[in-house]
Amino acid sequence: MPAPSALPPRRCAFTTPQPSAPTPPLLLPSAARLSRRSRPRPRTTPPRQLVAAVRAKSKDEASFTDRILDYIEGGPKLRRWYGAPDLLPKDGVAKDEEDETSDIEEPRDAVLVTNGDSEIGQMVILSLILKRARIKALVKDKRSTEEAFGTYVECMVGNLEDKSFTKKALRGVRAVICPADDGFFSDLMDFKGVQHIVLLSQLSVYRGSGGLQAIMNSNLRKLAERDEEVVLASNIPSTIIRTGSMQSTPGGERGFDFTEGAAAKGRMSKEDAATICVEALEYIPQTAFIFEVANGDEKVTDWKAWFAERMNTATS
Repeated sequence: MPAPSALPPRRCAFTTPQPSAPTPPLLLPSAARLSRRSRPRPRTTPPRQLVAAVRAKSKDEASFTDRILDYIEGGPKLRRWYGAPDLLPKDGVAKDEEDETSDIEEPRDAVLVTNGDSEIGQMVILSLILKRARIKALVKDKRSTEEAFGTYVECMVGNLEDKSFTKKALRGVRAVICPADDGFFSDLMDFKGVQHIVLLSQLSVYRGSGGLQAIMNSNLRKLAERDEEVVLASNIPSTIIRTGSMQSTPGGERGFDFTEGAAAKGRMSKEDAATICVEALEYIPQTAFIFEVANGDEKVTDWKAWFAERMNTATS
């Protein structure tokens, strides 16, 4: 009797699946929902799934602060997906940055964000990333911020009283967003070449406080007044957004109140405030444009039309 032929090997139902292309991490939050050169630029544009995730929002969604933390923790995954290089050595300084000369002229296409590692500063940065802007940020902890945002942001740490540092920070900058009136602006700063300043101010809140709260806010009020004075004296086109008391609440759920006195009495979502800062970038006033805003009932579906109408009214 002939020997039985060898049976083909059985395929196990639990064989290891073949590796497939990784699914892009859905890491960017929906906060900025806003619809050029960075150094270095990511090698690919965000996939459609990522954009859809940014635009999607439901009432059961995690808070913006939680999504910020998710983004920070997922930063390395995002960089690997887009092919961005690893970050800095342990000392936190790249060798090529150490040798950078101060005489190099750069195209003025960057947006400088102050307080870049604060909660609202990160909201502004995320909104700018979705706008595909070139971003520079002043931070206190350079390494952790770079781990969060990778090559999307050029992080800078230094002493603002050092003229050489401020000159370097403002190199290549077309606009400055200051999301906190904490005394950033100084008479010593050289804003030559900057085309637009956007200042998020709490001055109305500080002026409207009374009793013990007024005493506690006295120093903050002085810093806010100083920032506004320096910005106005700079003769650079400026947008000063006086908001209501800032709250860590989800944005996009309420409308706005732009009436006079709204900022002193009202409250404002930090996420909504960050959105307005980024939207204001593209609408440069002739001199200075100051307005108050708090959360309210007025819906704004077209910021371009809103800014155009308000600026025309202010100059007429």
